Amino acid sequence: MTITPHADETSWRNDGIGHYLWYAGNEDLAYFHIDRYRSAAVAKAIFGDRYEGIIVRDRYAAYNGIGSEWQSCIAHIRTKAKEIKKEHDLLPQNDKEIAVAVGRFCDNVISFCSDACDEGSSLKSGETPWESASDIEKDLSKRLSCICKKPLRFKPAETLRNYLAGPEKKFLFTFLRHQGVPPTNNHAEQSIRHMVIFRKTSFGTRSESGLKTHSILPSLVQTARRQCLPPIKFLQTLFTSDTPTAQAALYGNSS
Repeated sequence: MTITPHADETSWRNDGIGHYLWYAGNEDLAYFHIDRYRSAAVAKAIFGDRYEGIIVRDRYAAYNGIGSEWQSCIAHIRTKAKEIKKEHDLLPQNDKEIAVAVGRFCDNVISFCSDACDEGSSLKSGETPWESASDIEKDLSKRLSCICKKPLRFKPAETLRNYLAGPEKKFLFTFLRHQGVPPTNNHAEQSIRHMVIFRKTSFGTRSESGLKTHSILPSLVQTARRQCLPPIKFLQTLFTSDTPTAQAALYGNSS
C-alpha cells in the first residue's frame, strides 16, 4: 500500500507583501512553509532533489520536476469545469452552437470526474477489487477521449480540453495504477484550511519571525494530532528533550 504525500499552496501576506503558504504531508506528518515565491525551486526545496515517489497535487507546473509520476486532483478539474460553465453562461449567447458545445463539454467533464472519484472510493473500500483497476482505467480513458474529441470555440474550455487530451492525461489515472493513491487532493485542502481561516481573520503575518512561527508551530501541532499525541505534551518533549529523543517523538520512533 502506497503512503502518498499531498502538496498544495495558497496566497499569504506578510507585512502587506504577497507570499505563499506551502503544504506537504500525509496521514502521519504535516509540513507548512511560508515563502516569498511560488516557484519550482521552493517545491524542490520542500521535497528534495532526489524525491522519486508519487505526490497528489493540482495542475500547477512547479511540481512537474518532482518524482516521475503524480496524481492530478480530479476534484480540482471538476471545480474548474463548473467555473468555466458558469463563466460562459454569463456571456451574451450570440452563437447557440458554441453555447451548447461548451455546456455539454463541461457537464460531461463534471460527470466524468464524479464517476472517477466514485471508482476511487469503491477501490479504497474494497467494494471493487483492485484487480479491476486496469479495466477501469481503460474505460475512463476511452470515455475522456470521447469527451475531448472536438475543439471548442471558448478559450477557457479549449485550454481545459487540451490538458485533458494531452500527454498529462495519464496522471489523472495514477490512482488506478498504484494502490493507496487517492484521486483527489482533499487531504491537502483540508490540511491548509485552518491556515486560510487564520489568514482571512488576521490578514497574515507582520514579520520574518511571524513567518517562521506560523510555519513551524502549525507543522508540529498538525503532526502531533496525526500521530494521536496531545500537542502540548508533544511540544514539551520537542523543546525540553535532547535531539535523539525529540527526533524519535517527531518521526514516530522511526529512523
